[in-house]
Amino acid sequence: MFLGLRTVIYPAKDLAAGKAWYEKMLGSAAYFDEPFYVGFNVGGYELGLVPDGTSSETYWGVEKIQEAWKELIANGAQPKDEPKNVGGGIWVATLTDPQGNTLGIIENPHFQIS
Repeated sequence: MFLGLRTVIYPAKDLAAGKAWYEKMLGSAAYFDEPFYVGFNVGGYELGLVPDGTSSETYWGVEKIQEAWKELIANGAQPKDEPKNVGGGIWVATLTDPQGNTLGIIENPHFQIS
């Protein structure tokens, strides 16, 4: 079901400073830059910064998020944030695995490993 790790999102209390630091460290500009999210393509993987986060989030790629959501719940995961479209045909959701870990899943038709 999982296609591999796809996205990590870090909280950035000062989004502009976080963006500047990662642009310097990565040697490239953010490809997505909005007040609610700054996104970088790092070797085909997503590094996201959000101003309102409290902890890091990691998302596993899936082909069909609704099917993955149902299968994970059927196998003991607890729903946290139901699948939602975040734009551009990209869907995200989070669950809690049986060990209490947050498990993010993402359906992203634009994802390509470079």
